[in-house]
Amino acid sequence: MDEVVVEYIRRTVLKIPRDEIMAVLQKWGFLSEAQLQTINFRQTKESISHSVAQLCEESSANIKQAALLDIIYNHIYPNKRAWSVYHMNKTGEETDFFDFRDFKKKFRRQIQSALINVTINFREYEDNAIWIRIAWGTPYTKPNQYKTSYVVYHSQTPYVFISASTLRSNLPLLCQAMVVASNYYNIREMELRSHCLNSLKDIVFKRYSQNFQTNYPLQERNVLTENEDLRINDENRSEKERIHRLNQECFGDGPQPKLDFAQYKLETMFKSDPKWDVLEKKEPFRCLVKFSSPHLLESLKSLAPAGLADAPLSPLLTCIPQKARNYFKIREKKSLHPGSFVSP
Repeated sequence: MDEVVVEYIRRTVLKIPRDEIMAVLQKWGFLSEAQLQTINFRQTKESISHSVAQLCEESSANIKQAALLDIIYNHIYPNKRAWSVYHMNKTGEETDFFDFRDFKKKFRRQIQSALINVTINFREYEDNAIWIRIAWGTPYTKPNQYKTSYVVYHSQTPYVFISASTLRSNLPLLCQAMVVASNYYNIREMELRSHCLNSLKDIVFKRYSQNFQTNYPLQERNVLTENEDLRINDENRSEKERIHRLNQECFGDGPQPKLDFAQYKLETMFKSDPKWDVLEKKEPFRCLVKFSSPHLLESLKSLAPAGLADAPLSPLLTCIPQKARNYFKIREKKSLHPGSFVSP
């Protein structure tokens, strides 16, 4: 058995939380229950990984089994990778019957026609999601199993979720293979990226709460005392109700999709009196602003109720899920008055 395969399996086991190693190995299914019973899962992860590697060596595991374990790991912990969303287009509205076997054949043939040294593995899940793992090599070197690309494709949809490897030069070939295998004619990257794969799916498949307004007053938690000014209390209640209503209109009732950042690039011309002659060249002024948070949309949703921002928030902040993008370029629109800006 290839020592590289044994070491790869061992390192994959090391990435799994110790309390979940046995459950992941059971999903993998390569080792029997009798073999798993011989492993002491109370010892350190380092010791567990060596025990698993030894059993795999005895069972002559190959790169196909090692790749399957890696797919299962990434399916359980997809947030460990950064994902980008791509959209494909057809020439017409017809929906073709999806044949998984034919899809695999076309995808593999398209990539291997350009690059022989590549490892491609597939796994289909019950939600019609096809997970594809690609380990890239070069014309002169074997595939690097530690620099893999991942593709998640839901059949009968135009959306593809790609987590590219550090070898981004292979990305065009991967995209072309997706177009050919799924019978589309082109593909483009959307301005939508995140570590949370499920939230990206919620956004493009419209599975999140979308501005379903519910008009009901906020109830005061504190009982009025005789000395409190009723007019001030009514004003506070009215303001809270207004903020709550505007927040509901912007964000809806339910939890928000989980995104970890939003990025805005500003590009505008510097304006000054021509007599000043401040700039020799009419170069655009560029600025980049990036908002980061473990849960950006929920953080934005909480700003106005907490008194940290005025309601409603800027549409540039609240339109992220509706526009399905968290990368924005803000430019001047020539048809408007100078100084007015729009986001495409």
